[in-house]
Amino acid sequence: MTALGFLYPGHSAEDDYPRIEQLLGSDVRVDLVHTDIGEDAHRVDALREMGSPERLAAGVEQLRLTGADAVVWACTSGSFVHGWDGAQQQVRSLAMAAGMPASSTSFAFVHAVREMGASRVAVGATYPDDVAALFSGFLRTGGIEVTGVRSSGIITAAEVGTWEEAQLFALARAADHPDAELLLLPDTALHTAAHIPDLEKDLGKPVLTANQVTVWEGLRLADRRVNAPALGALFTREPIVQA
Repeated sequence: MTALGFLYPGHSAEDDYPRIEQLLGSDVRVDLVHTDIGEDAHRVDALREMGSPERLAAGVEQLRLTGADAVVWACTSGSFVHGWDGAQQQVRSLAMAAGMPASSTSFAFVHAVREMGASRVAVGATYPDDVAALFSGFLRTGGIEVTGVRSSGIITAAEVGTWEEAQLFALARAADHPDAELLLLPDTALHTAAHIPDLEKDLGKPVLTANQVTVWEGLRLADRRVNAPALGALFTREPIVQA
């Protein structure tokens, strides 16, 4: 049994995780611990506080008790707002506190894009423009070309969590770009786990979503590969060998 631990801020789309566990269909356990979100706002100062070492450390002991093999900070905006170096320090601090390999959703996107052998992506963000721009900058620092960004101006994760299928598909279609090899949907507050194959069919290209890549990152840290077509192209391809 591989046990994956996730620190998830607040309550928005956490039900994606038991769904993903079921879709993996193997001996993988997904354990979710909720962290204190503080102020629910897609605003840089609030997001930095949400991902502070103190807030993350508060959930670590509970994850250790589950016997997790790896931990991922299941939040994109609460990591990339610290910049590349700050997000790396955030992950290092989390790994030291947890005593196990650690990562975050922001790095999960970078690693997943590389896994797909892609270099050009489009971004469909629920965030306001300034926060979406920070995510694009993070990707570029990771060596990924961003062909375009579509932001939605949503302030709270709570509102994003209420989005239904029609809103999700509308964002994906509006954000897609003909030059993009992949489409990225970066908010872990957005329900996507039930829709990835349909999104990929609709757009005619692979789609990476926040909760999907977060679980994939946990598996990567635990040195596990699971073939799960219901979770999209990321979970069905052979690994890319990095030079």
